[in-house]
Amino acid sequence: MILGRIAGSVVSTIHHPIVNGRKLLLADRLDAEGKPTGGYVIAMDVVGAGHGEAVIIIDEGNGARQVLEDPTAPIRAVVVGIVDGLEIVSD
Repeated sequence: MILGRIAGSVVSTIHHPIVNGRKLLLADRLDAEGKPTGGYVIAMDVVGAGHGEAVIIIDEGNGARQVLEDPTAPIRAVVVGIVDGLEIVSD
């Protein structure tokens, strides 16, 4: 799983039918402390995430297809949760 922050959306004029009615979001990758790492991921939204929200992303094709309930979907990454808070616990 990846911790990310929604930076924007991705628009395509031609896409697979699984994308119809769903948003593709651009998320900045965050480290364990919630700071940007400089990386990004494009993920399909299934939870209604919005710009600036911290999210949890599955970045593994089989898990993404299970979330979408479509074993043939050409999807790798899916936003599966919106983060309400982040607490770092040190030993």
